[in-house]
Amino acid sequence: MYPFAYTKPADTRAALAAGTRGGRYIAGGTTLVDLMRETVERPGTLVDISGLPLREVQAGARGGLRIGALARMSDVAAHPRVRTAYPVVSQALELSASAQLRNMATIGGNILQRTRCTYFRDVTAPCNKRQRGSGCAALEGYNRSHAILGTSNECVATHPSDLAVALVALDATVHLLGPDGERSLALTEFLLQPGDTPDREHDLRPGELITAVEIPPHPQLMRSGYLKVRDRQSYEFALTSAAVVLNITGGLIRDARVAAGGVGTVPWRLTTVERRLVGARPSERLWAEAAAASADGARPRRHNGFKAELLKRTVERQLRTVGGTR
Repeated sequence: MYPFAYTKPADTRAALAAGTRGGRYIAGGTTLVDLMRETVERPGTLVDISGLPLREVQAGARGGLRIGALARMSDVAAHPRVRTAYPVVSQALELSASAQLRNMATIGGNILQRTRCTYFRDVTAPCNKRQRGSGCAALEGYNRSHAILGTSNECVATHPSDLAVALVALDATVHLLGPDGERSLALTEFLLQPGDTPDREHDLRPGELITAVEIPPHPQLMRSGYLKVRDRQSYEFALTSAAVVLNITGGLIRDARVAAGGVGTVPWRLTTVERRLVGARPSERLWAEAAAASADGARPRRHNGFKAELLKRTVERQLRTVGGTR
């Protein structure tokens, strides 16, 4: 670990000032500290924002739910409103990490966590995320855990967050605060595919921080759930995952939101699957036919071709679990 300075601002204004001067924000530290130990991240100054008043979980301005960026994963997962109205969020959080990590890690940090690609974390390997133009060792290396959707010739690393998959399915918005004031972005716009700039993972401006994540209002009859498929049941990252949100009334699917994890460079919204579901009557045949489109556009590498079929099965199973056949 390289030497660094440490400061803990007393308020948001002081935090923004320190961030604007090049400091790196830290709250739970469950990702950043690991990367500093591995010398992947080398911040000159850490700005501890854990004392800022950004922990509340409350109703949004128009209904829905607003979650403070510094709320702990474990607290959000256990919150009665989250468990009742948004079980897909609770389930994604509880499947994300060990209990110890969930007690430390924050919602904002979870969204911003960096990839688990082994080449990214190995400073002796070429990686365009660490140094643009150096190359991507995963393209021809061991890429079993890597992405098959949203990849480019510069990067095939997966986005690691389970929570972000659930939030994408719920059309969540990220609220930001920086030197130029406040702004909001859909999470799908905030998290960036690698393209030709794999080192730019999100639309976060210098000195800016996440203040909250907001889930818009959804029908009370909404059903939702999260399924994660991994090599082992204990703390492990997803090979594939599926967040499913359905509104079924009068025997028909009125609305459908489906997103996948473990397979994309960002949480991947399965819009083709959604279109096949809306207006249809739930049935075993429908779930299978809709899920068959889950891997449309996939570009597997040498070792991860199995993910395309596994994704289809994951989505079909979760559609059946959430939607049933009533």
